[in-house]
Amino acid sequence: MTRRARVMVVDDEAMNQRLLSDLLSALGHAVTLASGGQQALAVALADPPDLLLLDVLMPDLDGFEVCRRLRAAPQTQLLPIVMITTLDTRDDRVRGIEAGADDFLSKPFQRAELQARVSSLLRVKALYDEVARQRQTLADWSATLERRVQQKVREVERLSQLKRFFSPSLAERLLADGFETLLSSRRREISVLFIDLRGFTAFAERSDAERVMALLREFHAAVGEQVFRHGGTIERFTGDGMMVFFNDPDPVPDHALRAVQLAVALRDSALVLAAGWAVDGGPEGVGFGLSKGIATIGAIGFSARLDYAAIGTVTNLAARLCAQAPAGEILVCDALWADVAPHVQGQAVPALELKGWAAAVPAWRVDALRPPATSAPAAPSAA
Repeated sequence: MTRRARVMVVDDEAMNQRLLSDLLSALGHAVTLASGGQQALAVALADPPDLLLLDVLMPDLDGFEVCRRLRAAPQTQLLPIVMITTLDTRDDRVRGIEAGADDFLSKPFQRAELQARVSSLLRVKALYDEVARQRQTLADWSATLERRVQQKVREVERLSQLKRFFSPSLAERLLADGFETLLSSRRREISVLFIDLRGFTAFAERSDAERVMALLREFHAAVGEQVFRHGGTIERFTGDGMMVFFNDPDPVPDHALRAVQLAVALRDSALVLAAGWAVDGGPEGVGFGLSKGIATIGAIGFSARLDYAAIGTVTNLAARLCAQAPAGEILVCDALWADVAPHVQGQAVPALELKGWAAAVPAWRVDALRPPATSAPAAPSAA
């Protein structure tokens, strides 16, 4: 249903009020009456009508002053105002225009003229209201779009941070599941792999900076691709080394085997890289250390710099085993070997004296992965 236009009639003569009210009501408009300038200001400012028919000559406050005050108020700046007057001089009309009147109606007025002027200004008012509504809708859409853009920017920033540690596909899933939950501290069993370039320090001391950084970029790129392929989490880079762990944040039942599979893949890749490095007297290869155990995992650092880290004896043991491994050798702890023994070829090594451990630590060397078991061929049928 179309809303009835609200028209306010301001006149200090009751007869004029009744006449205008009857005519406007017959035209289908809702009419509000005010008998003076002060009353008109109070009502119009509190609840602006769609149109104001304003008498000029009133005892308390004339129409010119009422018009000026309404134009000064934000809520009535664009209110259509028709001044009704017995004055018909050019100066009075100029005063009315200067005060902010939109049109004039002379007493005694004709019904047809009243209807034409009221209808014209109400049509303009309706168009203005529609433009204002559309402007507000556009502003709402713009605000919604801005919020969505800001949300997407935050998601991209979080995704970029997650991709520092996890594979792209896992990072996107973790972002959907909840970034804050991911960084909260917890304890979990993990398998840890430490990697270290053998002979890198000596190479770095005798080589120029560009060559050193180029070698590290090549090494990190090769390692990073394999880590993501096997579903590992990069905990840290240590220049010539790296720490990777498995089973967090994406739990997997075979995390120990995945860690060993990654180590074997990296060892094979390192053999190819080392052949190229040898031309410039580069590192001789990569050593590997692996362990399995409980770690505390979560965000460490401060508000401006956070890292996702695993802390505990399990990480220290992997680092110590890595330090003992010559280039091309993969050393694993007893607990991890128990999980992967059916899937790998290797042998025990003499117990190792490791920094931080009072007793010698049993260890195993992984030589290769066993081929996957295949089904036995079917027995031939009897002739």
